[in-house]
Amino acid sequence: MHVFVASAPALPLAVAYSGGADSTALLLACAAHWPGQLEAWHIHHGLQAAADDFERHCAACCQRLGVPLRVQRVQVNAARGQSTEAAARAARYAAFDQLAAASGVRTLALAHHADDQVETLLLALTRGAGLPGLAAMPAHWQRGALHCVRPLLDVPGADIRHWLRERGATWVEDPSNTDTRYTRNRIRARLLPALDEAFPHFRTTFARSAAHAAQAQEVLGEIAAQDLHTTGTPPRIAALQQLSPARQAGALRFWLSTLPGATPSSAQLDELLRLIAACRTRGHHIHLKVGNGYVQRVGEVLRWAPAAE
Repeated sequence: MHVFVASAPALPLAVAYSGGADSTALLLACAAHWPGQLEAWHIHHGLQAAADDFERHCAACCQRLGVPLRVQRVQVNAARGQSTEAAARAARYAAFDQLAAASGVRTLALAHHADDQVETLLLALTRGAGLPGLAAMPAHWQRGALHCVRPLLDVPGADIRHWLRERGATWVEDPSNTDTRYTRNRIRARLLPALDEAFPHFRTTFARSAAHAAQAQEVLGEIAAQDLHTTGTPPRIAALQQLSPARQAGALRFWLSTLPGATPSSAQLDELLRLIAACRTRGHHIHLKVGNGYVQRVGEVLRWAPAAE
């Protein structure tokens, strides 16, 4: 399996290894390409009774391959309004940061594939997401000093399993992947087969749409950064009013994205734009719930502060 088409990764390299089919294929391919410059990272979430069995399987596989294995145990505590899946993802990436600092690994490879990308795009559509959501999962991004890559995004899940079977490889099956209480699993079990039948090339065309959305979002991000530079940080209300509503929204999103916990909902951003448009006198008051805090007018600028505990 050709895993890094565009260029070789910066070494040393780690593979996020759950023991499942996708990460097993990625680990085997990377071990063949870069022997001696690879390690596996296994995150033990403790969410399933089989979690210890998964870890033992990963240890045995890595021993056979001669690949060092690092295991990080995490506590998954979902905040109010947060799904267990989202909390586990946050804990997992925090663990990756710790492992990167301890190991000196420069590149982390994750095994998300073409079906995962389609599921992510469909989930974004069900939420009415904008361009960032429609861009789905990036093929590569920087997380601090760690370069993260998803080299299998154009490979269908069925092809990965076929490749593994040809090699007699073994993997573990996560029972939660067939639990149709989860929306992503319902998409996998019901929608993807229907799309396969109606549009056999949908993985390629969906990926192309996601790439177009990502490119457009990159351009909008550059414009928003320029507009925020013009309006100042924190943004001056009068300067914001010189922009079109769409560019005001872009600059405000960009500003709020730099503040932890300040991501606005669509309704909150629309209301903030309305308040900015109406703000024509010195005494005009702005105090609006945005994200986990409040945007308020302080003199001639907008400021965001987290809600008091």
